[in-house]
Amino acid sequence: MHLILFFVFAGFCLAGAINLLLQSHPINSALSLIVVMTSLAVLYLLLGAEFLAIAQIIVYSGAIMVLFTFVVMLLNAGREERTLGSRAACFVGFPAVVALLAVLATVILRAQGLGAAALNQGVTTTQDLSRVLFHELLLPFEVTSVLILIAILGAVALARADGSADGSNRGGAERTASK
Repeated sequence: MHLILFFVFAGFCLAGAINLLLQSHPINSALSLIVVMTSLAVLYLLLGAEFLAIAQIIVYSGAIMVLFTFVVMLLNAGREERTLGSRAACFVGFPAVVALLAVLATVILRAQGLGAAALNQGVTTTQDLSRVLFHELLLPFEVTSVLILIAILGAVALARADGSADGSNRGGAERTASK
């Protein structure tokens, strides 16, 4: 049953990621990213990492994606323009990606003891994770939250600079129509 669930949710994850890249509307891309994050949470749950699965749902699928969707909707982003790309991407990019994948495949295939794990390593509890997160990694945790807040405030400022957020453009149009 675990193997069937793994393949089903791995398929959802891959389909969501491919759909994320193919969408032309940013809201649809954000919704596809929510599918990817939720599928990853189920995969974590199948691996026995319950804390990571719940954190994935709460933090990424919940809070972060709500913020992304809020910012995209606040900026009132429409459809993206599709371009054919540059010639440099075709001639340099694709061979570079193939070379990078070949190097990664070679490193992974030649690695010794890649999947080895011993049972005597001990079990990490939620208390151990929280101690690391809120004691040793407190500064990066707080800096990340401040950066997200700054990004949201920047999106609000961009939306207000357009003039459509406070309704200032509507008054001029109504005055012109009434003359």
